[in-house]
Amino acid sequence: MANGDEQSKPVKGAGKGKRVLVLFNFVGEDQYERMRKEGAKEVDFELNYNLNVATLREEIQALVDALTEAGYQVSALNVEDKFGRLLWCLRSEKPDIVFNLVEFFNDRTDQESFVAGLYELLKIPYTGSPPLTLALCQRKGLTKAILARDNIPTPRYKIIDPPVGDAEPDTLRHNLRYPLIVKPVREDASLGVENESVVSDKDALDARVKLIHERFKQPALVEEFIEGRELGVAVLGNSPPIALPISEMDFSGMPDHLHKIISYQAKWDPYHQAFHTTKSVCPAKLEPEIEAKVKEIAVAAFQLLGCRDYARVDMRLDAEGRPFVLEVNPNPDLTQGVAFMESSQAAGMSFAETLGRIVEMALARPPVPTPIGIP
Repeated sequence: MANGDEQSKPVKGAGKGKRVLVLFNFVGEDQYERMRKEGAKEVDFELNYNLNVATLREEIQALVDALTEAGYQVSALNVEDKFGRLLWCLRSEKPDIVFNLVEFFNDRTDQESFVAGLYELLKIPYTGSPPLTLALCQRKGLTKAILARDNIPTPRYKIIDPPVGDAEPDTLRHNLRYPLIVKPVREDASLGVENESVVSDKDALDARVKLIHERFKQPALVEEFIEGRELGVAVLGNSPPIALPISEMDFSGMPDHLHKIISYQAKWDPYHQAFHTTKSVCPAKLEPEIEAKVKEIAVAAFQLLGCRDYARVDMRLDAEGRPFVLEVNPNPDLTQGVAFMESSQAAGMSFAETLGRIVEMALARPPVPTPIGIP
């Protein structure tokens, strides 16, 4: 299998100079801007943390600057959850390509795919995965069923639907081995994944399933918790897709009272101890045969679920070094220096080069055909 080094040379495509519209969707107050204004607050653990976490505004500007450096004419727009604003910006000055960073619409993550569908209807090239893939990967249970069908290893699981009327959730007949981890079945970015998500008995399972049903108004995904190393595999490209250097989460600094998981707090909350006691290591130190197997599985999952351009596949290794796919993330976070971009940097690509490759791959796709009889 090819490795990330083959991706290190800049793409010399025909897209340079074209108009790139970076579209994102944000409503409300940026929590990191608010934290900076408020300053540090007292916490119940000793840690010299700082609040210098990049705001959304800064992340978008960094991406615009990098694409400009890569040779494109770039503008960015927050559609602010307004369909009229989204449609206007696409039709008034039709861009050559949309860099699609829209992750939800109408305050619903399940409408992310609808926005990509609009690009398709308007025949505007856009980066990242198509509507079907975006919708599919938000249905965690269905995704796992597809992976298992093609013999891609994923933890054993059960979907527990919200009860009807006054009935209690059916958590008795799951046929799974504790410990288990409980997640919302249709959320991303670790939303709903907390320290209490890992459960070791029926009482804890009942409580967590009930919380998911009541807070998120959706089924709960219950799966066997793989106690082992957690890996993130960035995949870049289409013909063929290439697995970049693997990133591993280092939990060695995690205190004993916290489970070794990537919780919502570990990802997003600078006031939480988990945020400061997890760090990523890239490239991960793996035995060559395990590294090759992990990359092979990541690329297979990428292709099976119809991902395009770039994605990240999250996995765990059990005590025997066997990899299990936890999630497939199309259109993952592209913040400079972290997550996907950490792997890209380890492969020898700059931020601007990586973004340029994503744009060039999207521009290289055949145009959406016009239906017969429609001008």
